[in-house]
Amino acid sequence: MNRAIVHMDLDTFFVSCERLNHSELNEIPLIIGGGDRGVVASCSYEARKFGVRSAMPIRMALRLCPDAKVVKGDYENFSKMSHLVTEVIQDKVPLMEKASIDEFYLDLTGMDKFFGCYQWTKEIASAVKKETGLPISFALSNNKTVSKIGTGESKPEGKFQIRETEIQPFLNPLSVKKIPMVGDKTFQLLSRIGVRTIHTLSEMPVLVLQQMIGANGKELWKKANGIDENPVVPYSEKKSISSERTFATDSIDVLEIKRLISGMAEKLAYQLRQEKWLTSTVVIKIRYSNFDTETKQHKVAYTSADHTLSRVALELFNKVYTRRMRIRLVGLRFTDLVHGNHQMNLFEDTEEQMSLYQTMDYLKNRFGKDALGRASGYDFGK
Repeated sequence: MNRAIVHMDLDTFFVSCERLNHSELNEIPLIIGGGDRGVVASCSYEARKFGVRSAMPIRMALRLCPDAKVVKGDYENFSKMSHLVTEVIQDKVPLMEKASIDEFYLDLTGMDKFFGCYQWTKEIASAVKKETGLPISFALSNNKTVSKIGTGESKPEGKFQIRETEIQPFLNPLSVKKIPMVGDKTFQLLSRIGVRTIHTLSEMPVLVLQQMIGANGKELWKKANGIDENPVVPYSEKKSISSERTFATDSIDVLEIKRLISGMAEKLAYQLRQEKWLTSTVVIKIRYSNFDTETKQHKVAYTSADHTLSRVALELFNKVYTRRMRIRLVGLRFTDLVHGNHQMNLFEDTEEQMSLYQTMDYLKNRFGKDALGRASGYDFGK
């Protein structure tokens, strides 16, 4: 049976959410981000006409588009609207994967017998717009890669179907940068040997690609030829990562416990970034020596930055530790995870912080995750 895979992507999601609540922001160049030293989390199509793009330093964006209005954004509302869209889609399809806060994959294989997959997807998109007010684009094809590229080519509010016989003619003239796994470094490498279109890439020998870029060479060749067997992974919001420590001797050493929490936050945040997750909920747990257990949680903007997560975790500990009693166990959990294209909190982080994290992660990947860390997470007395 031929697969029917849909990619749906909310159009300029953060911008659209802000405009729902503030009509005065309609039809003007708009940037969502964290201030002059931050980066662009999202921007309107009016701003994009001037060359403004997501993840661009806001200072550069304002040089390109001086009349743009910069808004920090309401991350709690973004989270709420993302959950609402998720519920609308999940209620109408047999299998859905939430790829990030604003994009989804649907597997409608076999549904053409009953509804017609393209017509059914149009109705889902209409339901999202009607029930949430948010514009959404989609593309339908036989695999995730082609559908995702199709959505990008059809925006805004695109409705696109790429049949099997149309896949290669559709892909061939496009830039290799359109393939999701091609970053700037890979693009530059391919460009140096004259490979700039998907058509040229699709005709390269697989072995040559593997020699150039390593193990991913074969996967890149397959995607250039419209081949992607990756399944749609059922979505679950219950996914979380956590760490706990039971003390050999019950402790009342608050400084030591806070040091431990900071270290946990840093290691868990590194795991988030490596696995391309963002979290929106921090949960702290303590167990007293009499086995009473208490937890407290706090919502945050979707992030994988340990300086943010550590700060929130320590604030929660200060709130939950209300008795002058020894502690037997302390735990930290990040939950409500979504896959994130951005590795950081684009509403708060600066260019310098993003560069710092990239360097730290590079060193950890090369020399081991314990090769370096923040001083707050280490006990130099031992």
